[in-house]
Amino acid sequence: MAKVIPHSLFTDFDIDLFKGGKHYKLYEKFGSHILTVDGVEGTYFAVWAPSAKAVSVIGDFNYWIEGEHPLNVRWDESGIWEGFIPNVGKGSIYKYKIQSHHNDIKTEKADPYARRCEHPPKTASIVWDSNHNWKDSKWMTSRKKHNAIDAPFSVYEVHLGSWKKHVEEGRFLSYEEMADELVNYVKDMNFTHVEFMPVMEYPYDPSWGYQLTGYFAPTSRFGYPEEFKLLVDAFHQNGIGVILDWVPSHFPEDAHGLGFFDGSHLYEHPDKRKGYHPDWKSLIFNYGRNEVKSFLISNAIFWLDQYHVDGLRVDAVASMLFLDYSRDDGEWEPNQFGGRENLEAIAFMKEMNEAVYSNFPDVQTIAEESTSFPMVSKPTYLGGLGFGMKWMMGWMHDTLQYFAKEPIYRKHHQNDLTFSMTYAFTENFMLPLSHDEVVYGKHSILGRMPGDEWQGFANLRLLYSYMFTHPGTNLLFQGAEFGQSEEWDFQNSLDWHLLEYDVHKGVQALIRDLNKLYKTEPALYEKQFSADGFEWIDYNDAENSVLVYIRKGKKPEEDIIVACNMTPIPRDNYRIGLPQEGKLKEVFNSDLKKYAGTGDYKNKSISIENLEWQFRNFSAEIIIPPLGMVAFKYTK
Repeated sequence: MAKVIPHSLFTDFDIDLFKGGKHYKLYEKFGSHILTVDGVEGTYFAVWAPSAKAVSVIGDFNYWIEGEHPLNVRWDESGIWEGFIPNVGKGSIYKYKIQSHHNDIKTEKADPYARRCEHPPKTASIVWDSNHNWKDSKWMTSRKKHNAIDAPFSVYEVHLGSWKKHVEEGRFLSYEEMADELVNYVKDMNFTHVEFMPVMEYPYDPSWGYQLTGYFAPTSRFGYPEEFKLLVDAFHQNGIGVILDWVPSHFPEDAHGLGFFDGSHLYEHPDKRKGYHPDWKSLIFNYGRNEVKSFLISNAIFWLDQYHVDGLRVDAVASMLFLDYSRDDGEWEPNQFGGRENLEAIAFMKEMNEAVYSNFPDVQTIAEESTSFPMVSKPTYLGGLGFGMKWMMGWMHDTLQYFAKEPIYRKHHQNDLTFSMTYAFTENFMLPLSHDEVVYGKHSILGRMPGDEWQGFANLRLLYSYMFTHPGTNLLFQGAEFGQSEEWDFQNSLDWHLLEYDVHKGVQALIRDLNKLYKTEPALYEKQFSADGFEWIDYNDAENSVLVYIRKGKKPEEDIIVACNMTPIPRDNYRIGLPQEGKLKEVFNSDLKKYAGTGDYKNKSISIENLEWQFRNFSAEIIIPPLGMVAFKYTK
């Protein structure tokens, strides 16, 4: 029998879609697929290498000898090499040996579409058929309401390699172990979603997963692909959505990766001004090449389709949008209209979002985008990029800068906090306190807070309370929820022992209750992206560093009144104007003893008086704790 049997999974229609950049399920065609052909079991291989003179599969089944299993090039000038190798099955280790037309250059590449990769530092691909009996049908049929933009969306960001260690064995948890421990923890903390920093295979641990080589394979560091499916399934069975960090912005130059794949600039843009990222020393995709566009969009669809994920957080969008991103004059070339926008990347992002939402209308795409580029989270039919949400980097920067100041100086910087409301509704904003804010000498979130221990923790509780009642959705990085003291270290576990101390346990209890408040009070989420959902009561009391505002839902009787005191001086008998009469009841107080606060500044039932104040017909006197937030609802 021939070593390689001619066989194809591609139809002429597949080829037309691929060449036109419109094939969004290439993972069903490319890569390695276990099949039975003419009664013989084996594996079909297909790889795109249009500049190749010869391509063969090398692996543990042929002693890695080039030419033992040569693939056949298709006749249609698609650049696809394919073939069926009998008796090669699940678990076989392989690469593609590619001889290029360009000076006979030879490359040895991992399969771009591999479903499983070897554990780094090994770099080969593995033939794999990942079976999983999904048990999340209840979630999948109802997740549209959980992932909607008018639903609570509170995200716990996790780096799988540093969340928690198996102490006895000195290793990190496996996917299977996380399906128990991590899922139970996220559920107990009342987060609605979890977001994983990149889980796709990557060779270099210090990249945190942002330099990918295996776009279709969950990293083998923590187990098999089906075990990662088990983890996603476990979250869904517990009513928690799963978001994946996705990196279509750049890829590493590692020899086994996508770079110079067939001896030519296949995946990367050939012009270094567009194809090389100076900050990350990595390559940039050629977004104008149809086949590359199909590869990336197929990858986005793959994780939503095969792994049931609920959203993609798209990394480094700003670097994709602008040709001059992190480049000096002379290092970039304007677009055809003389502008700095990367028109090909913009078209790609629009098409990616259209493909995602047309196939999966019940998920979200979230842009990490740090500029004022307009309409990032607006529909493409209105001229937007089509993302569901966008990270509110301006809020993050201004808020952390404000909270780092000693309270005595805050009265001079009230605008740092109030400024966010001037643009809060221009996009569907998510408020992030992410991994990027707790590395490289920035300190932990707790470490940024001024004052002694009591003030530091009170400030932290106040920051979180303000964050959860500000319009928008929320994201917290692991460890922030209990006041991690040290900066994040990707090599080590979080400092879980800190929960032996009341101050850290208090922060954890606060986050648990803030998530509960956010999930159970419609005024905090029903109009979180609409100006109708927010009203200032007073933003001018800079002298006392007090902010008072109303969060509104669909029913006025469910409004939430929020007051924040940014100083360590308690505000007794503090009068606020109100739009209606009745009574107020306290529904949240960041200074309670259960949060390691003083517990001395609680509000009992408060009668609203028929007394004009702050341009409103009614008013009431409240107590605002030192460095504290208090929230109220109307009651009869």
